[in-house]
Amino acid sequence: QPRPDVTLLSIFATAILPIVAIAGVGVVLGRLTDVDPGPLNTVTLYVLVPALIFHSLATTTLSGGSLVAIVAGVVAYHALMLLLAEGVGRLLGETDPLLAAIVLTATFSNSGNYGIPVSEFAFGTAGRSTAVLYLSVQSVLTYSLAVYVASRGGGAGGLAGVRRVLRQPLVYAVVAALAVRAAGVVPPTESTAMQTFELVGEAAIPILLLMLGVQLARTNYGSALAKVGVPTVLKLAVAPVVAVGIAVAIGFDRPTVGRVFVLESAMPSAITPLVLLTEFADVEVEGVSIPEYVSTVVLVTTLLSVPLLTGLIALLQSGAVI
Repeated sequence: QPRPDVTLLSIFATAILPIVAIAGVGVVLGRLTDVDPGPLNTVTLYVLVPALIFHSLATTTLSGGSLVAIVAGVVAYHALMLLLAEGVGRLLGETDPLLAAIVLTATFSNSGNYGIPVSEFAFGTAGRSTAVLYLSVQSVLTYSLAVYVASRGGGAGGLAGVRRVLRQPLVYAVVAALAVRAAGVVPPTESTAMQTFELVGEAAIPILLLMLGVQLARTNYGSALAKVGVPTVLKLAVAPVVAVGIAVAIGFDRPTVGRVFVLESAMPSAITPLVLLTEFADVEVEGVSIPEYVSTVVLVTTLLSVPLLTGLIALLQSGAVI
């Protein structure tokens, strides 16, 4: 329902400011210390996020139709954005590996350590459940389509990395959650098992934000700053429009789910492409290394997303968009 009492300032204070504040602590931590995010990333990836995913999907009130619609929407969004970014890059005369960097940064959203907290603060439990499923589907695409594009940028065939998806614990957390729901054996929410999953999963939110801050603090933008206009416009301006079109075409049975789908798609560029391109295409183009280029896109889109997401959340909560 429309919420005329909600202002941009209140939206920023309730949905964006907590994210900025916690990530800001991570930035300070990354600047002042030599903290190694590697072990923390491992714990988050293999323990905290899978627990968050399992608990959210096992206890969600989303219907089976909504779950299918989210999966279809995420796949359609990534397919369209990948084709669009590829087309724009080629029209501008870009070639790999820079083309691969443009495609990945314009297509893949930071739906995890930024998207999940924002969606939860903006839309509550339904927001978190939708965001978790969005992240799960995107992760499968990341370790299939994104691996292919990144390795193409490095001159490799790209298919060898696809099997990485089978090593992602969050994939099995999704399968387990859907299996217990289908079998009707989800433990009661007040049971020790579900409370444990909830406790561990809740820890993922602040840690994901701290890690985002640490990663941004280590971004070396340098001479790449003047070259990131194309992926920035595609990610922050074009992607939300594409997502709205998909949401309207699908017709989500719950408006909140459709709104969170659009919000997740409008998130700034994901950090994962940086990892992939560092592995597959760590070369220089016109005096700028590809990892440096991607890092700059991530930094710029993240900073610009603060006011843009505030406005988008206002439109979504008012019902003006979907």
